Amino acid sequence: MKYAWMMALLVACGDEAPKTETKKESPKKEVAKPKKVEAVNKLSKPTPKKEVAATPKPEAKASARTGEQVYTQVCVTCHQANGEGMTGVYPPLAGSEWMAKSNETLIKIVLHGLMGEVEVKGAKYNNVMSPWGSALNDAEVANVLTYVRTSWGNTGDAVKADEVKAVRDANAGHAPWQASEL
Repeated sequence: MKYAWMMALLVACGDEAPKTETKKESPKKEVAKPKKVEAVNKLSKPTPKKEVAATPKPEAKASARTGEQVYTQVCVTCHQANGEGMTGVYPPLAGSEWMAKSNETLIKIVLHGLMGEVEVKGAKYNNVMSPWGSALNDAEVANVLTYVRTSWGNTGDAVKADEVKAVRDANAGHAPWQASEL
């Protein structure tokens, strides 16, 4: 009776009742085991690697736009594509006596801006030129000044990035210049 009761319980719980017949077990199929990789030996005795001479990387330099690119992207709005400026509003750069001033003077103007009355080619202008020192790196300031000094009939000297750096360092934090200061 105990046996019948256990059988009923097993069947009710979803388990199969044990079979009274014994079957011959079918032979088990062997599952192919992955072959061991001989990496252990290689790890214990590392293969010497050929050392490749490292190619020296060039120093990271701030990318600098050409003078013409800077002029077109920054200066052209006020000073116009032909360098003639806007009569009574923004002074011309073409043929301007200011282009013959020292590199230092021109660098100061581009870095820190210019405000107040200024006379150019016999005409007076009283406006503000924005400071571009935070937007242009030393090479870009040098490039745009060289471009302006050699365009539209101007014949000034080239400006070098190390000159710009020196003026930038010497006048850090300066407010826009007045023409009388220059």
